[in-house]
Amino acid sequence: MYKFLVRPLLFLLDAESAHHFSFFTIRMLSKLGFSGVFRRIYCVDDPRLQRQVFGLQFKNPVGLAAGFDKDARLYNELSDFGFGFVEIGTLTPKPQPGNPKKRLFRLKEDKAIINRMGFNNAGVFDSVERLKKKHRVLIGGNIGKNKVTPNKKATKDYLICFDALFEHVDYFVVNVSSPNTPGLRELQEKEPLMQLLNQMKRENEKYAAKFGTLEKPILLKIAPDLSDEQLMDIIYIIKATKIDGVIATNTTIDRKGLKSHLTLVEEKGGLSGRPLAKRSTEVIRFLAEKSNNAFPIIGVGGIHSAEDALEKLDAGADLVQLYTGFVYEGPSLVKKINKAILDRS
Repeated sequence: MYKFLVRPLLFLLDAESAHHFSFFTIRMLSKLGFSGVFRRIYCVDDPRLQRQVFGLQFKNPVGLAAGFDKDARLYNELSDFGFGFVEIGTLTPKPQPGNPKKRLFRLKEDKAIINRMGFNNAGVFDSVERLKKKHRVLIGGNIGKNKVTPNKKATKDYLICFDALFEHVDYFVVNVSSPNTPGLRELQEKEPLMQLLNQMKRENEKYAAKFGTLEKPILLKIAPDLSDEQLMDIIYIIKATKIDGVIATNTTIDRKGLKSHLTLVEEKGGLSGRPLAKRSTEVIRFLAEKSNNAFPIIGVGGIHSAEDALEKLDAGADLVQLYTGFVYEGPSLVKKINKAILDRS
């Protein structure tokens, strides 16, 4: 029904308006009692799907990537579509509107999206208020820096977000790989990244001691556009800082091989969806093989079918995440992936 009725109606709207309309509709349907209906249709509950990764118990390995529920407004309702975890954000210390609209574009011929949202969010403290309610699903907190914060002061922004979210999320994601905040990707370089992650590890130890809890897993989200040499640096950094894993990958600035109209292809921003599938899998396989599976990997990028997800798991991913595939294929994709994993077990 999604592909033949819901998606055509949503695609009559521009991409950002469709996103907001989808949020409104899901919230209203949930308030009207449809949560149980969604769970019966889309959730696959089977102990064979459970995964123990970086100290957390996931009910299944299929998650919703950051960017969909930026401000933690709908994480419980979205879990009704069968996700094993939901990642909120990217959140910044101060609210910011993001880049000027229009900033979200569908490339239908390529089953892709270009976005230059620019970390639009209401600020981390706004999200914290909503995160205080009971979670029905594991929550990841994806954090970044404000656009106006210079890179030399970026660590402070990440620590503000970390401190605010520590009691309210299950794991953290350090986002230094979005192409839509000027200069952000420079933080992926070896020295600044080592400094940032070491400081976060120290903060993690401090807060765990303060609250008498275990440290929260810290993951690094990387770009697909890194060279092999840079990926080797990432492996070294993760081992040296002892953070808990990697999310591979964020959106790409590459535009090779796209079929959509040139006016769309030339839009600035990060590309996600089908065209990213091969490269993100290559990065996953490289990291897994060259590190000898030394750390967990969450695979994301171009998953539009159960086969795409299995390919990433076979390449070395421990978990997978959806975003653009969820937009194009609908919530049944989550169920199809979990069913396919069960068929192989």
